[in-house]
Amino acid sequence: MPSTEAQLHDQLVHEGLRPIRWTNDPQFVYGVHDHPYGKVLVVVSGSITFTVGGTRVVRMQAGDRLTLDPRTPHS
Repeated sequence: MPSTEAQLHDQLVHEGLRPIRWTNDPQFVYGVHDHPYGKVLVVVSGSITFTVGGTRVVRMQAGDRLTLDPRTPHS
């Protein structure tokens, strides 16, 4: 993983992605949803747990990356 958030941003742009910075408060919970587009999630700091496809639990920490195909249910 790049050493700074700016370097990570530049790497994602180089990959053809349009990075958006997003944060949540501790203990925030999203209900199950999906998107009509693919999504790449990269944890810069802290941690987050996703449930993907209703059964797969993905625990992410700083430096982890998760790619979701379009219409993949996740929470």
